[in-house]
Amino acid sequence: MDAWVAVTEPVIPAGVHKWTLGTVIVLAAETLAVASLAHAIMNARTSAGAWAWALGLLSFPFVAVPLYWVLGRKKFNGYRQSLREARERHEDLVEEISDALEPHFSVLEGEAARFGCVLQKLSERRFTDGNRVELLVDGRHTFEEIFRAIDGAKDYLLVQFFILKEDGFGLEFRDRLIRKARDGVRVFLLYDEIGSHRLSKRYLSGLLEAGVVVEAFQSTRGRSNRFQINFRNHRKIVVADGTVAFVGGHNVGDEYLGRDPRFGRWRDTHVRLTGPAVQSTQLVFLGDWYWARREAPRLNWKPAFIDPEGGMTVLPLATGPVDDLEAGTLFFLNSIHCARERLWIASPYFVPDESVRAALQLAALRGVDVRIMIPEKPDHRTVYLAGFSYLREMEAAGVRMFRYRDGFLHQKVMLVDDRLASVGTANLDNRSLRLNFEVSLAVLDREFCRAVESMLVEDFENCREIDGRDYSEKPLPFRVAVRLARLAAPVL
Repeated sequence: MDAWVAVTEPVIPAGVHKWTLGTVIVLAAETLAVASLAHAIMNARTSAGAWAWALGLLSFPFVAVPLYWVLGRKKFNGYRQSLREARERHEDLVEEISDALEPHFSVLEGEAARFGCVLQKLSERRFTDGNRVELLVDGRHTFEEIFRAIDGAKDYLLVQFFILKEDGFGLEFRDRLIRKARDGVRVFLLYDEIGSHRLSKRYLSGLLEAGVVVEAFQSTRGRSNRFQINFRNHRKIVVADGTVAFVGGHNVGDEYLGRDPRFGRWRDTHVRLTGPAVQSTQLVFLGDWYWARREAPRLNWKPAFIDPEGGMTVLPLATGPVDDLEAGTLFFLNSIHCARERLWIASPYFVPDESVRAALQLAALRGVDVRIMIPEKPDHRTVYLAGFSYLREMEAAGVRMFRYRDGFLHQKVMLVDDRLASVGTANLDNRSLRLNFEVSLAVLDREFCRAVESMLVEDFENCREIDGRDYSEKPLPFRVAVRLARLAAPVL
């Protein structure tokens, strides 16, 4: 036997490395890491993001390589092509929508033009006049109005949420949709499959059996998009019969009504919208629906309400990872640069990129009253920690920071002087500005700005003002965690 082994076993000359499976795996991982690094350098959303990926790819290739190809993608593929397909297939519908909205397009002049013209170019849509926008503060008020609209619908309901939960309120919401579908109302329900990943087949089957048309957004649709899971459809839209629409921060679940003891009161803001901007809002829904199902349901495109006194000038600003320009970032930058007297922002997450940080600092330095309201308690630990790292540089420029203490703050609201106010779904972080599909209702109206001001003044009374000491006086382990979280900020 020994002789046989001696004859058959290959002789390895001195100095020649004997390859093992482990060696091959390590070399393959390093090769993929280098290839991924080259791709990140050429395609990363920001230079900071490229550095963050470089550090991870070279230091921890076994973990970072698969993460990069899931999380590092810059653009959402296929969506704009689907919209072009829709326009080609439904030319009559495009003409119908254009004819219905054109008489209500706003002619922006003076201050309105300074605030609004850039937003029209970013959205490729127009502000409309003749609208009414009503603030809905907190969950009970919001869903009372949404349920009133659902119960009153005669023809159709468009319902879109990032998160649908199968809890007490989620079941109540589902049952209302089921009742309307059984009454003959066409119900179209769209949800994000990542945000709503815990929905059971039983929850969905009850809707389908009643005739509700249910669809997940399907971010991974298409052969080349199977790992396209870092993008989210974060929009929350409800439209009833094309007569009334709702947009804002609430999802569907018990915590949004303040029923979760972990968060207590859930401080959020929605709006109720009537007027031609309802049609503009359902056009946002229709784009998402066409991506998900490749169909365009018959909808009402004629505005049911026109304010005889001119009403409010409104634009539903849809942003997302399909834009040629970073519309979400540019929306905030334009609003910040337009501010002359006041810039108040409420957001549950504060992880701004370098351009937004610089714009906020410049606004404060030129004398604008810049205030940022963020939560006292966290729901996402890494994002919460990263926010501490910006306190000292914001304080140095005169930006005032506040933490909301009466429950969990989740509203996404901005007030600029007394000319522009927005309520929507976009947070002040990298994910909302670059990765998520978002919608913000931009309103050019002094009456609405006064209403937002009154709401935020009351919110500030439930805040404590913070500064750099909230970071510098924390224990060393906490500060280390903050700095590590900030390193991850470009890819959060």
